[in-house]
Amino acid sequence: MKQLAEFVKERRKEVNLTQEEFAERAGVALTVIRKIEQGKTNLNMDKVNLVLSMFGHELAPVNSKELES
Repeated sequence: MKQLAEFVKERRKEVNLTQEEFAERAGVALTVIRKIEQGKTNLNMDKVNLVLSMFGHELAPVNSKELES
C-alpha cells in the first residue's frame, strides 16, 4: 500500500492539484484520496481504480501462480 500511496501523492502533486481538487476530478470523496495517500488498507478497489484511471493505470487481482512464472 505504501507504493500506491506514494504513487498517487507524487502524481497528484505533479499535476499541481490539492487533495480536494483531485478528488473532485477523479469523482471520489476527499476521504478516498486521504485514505489512499495515508496507505490505508481498507480501500474500495473500484474507488482506487477511479483514482488510478486519472493516470492511465488500474489495479487488478493477480493469480499467485502467474507471479511464480
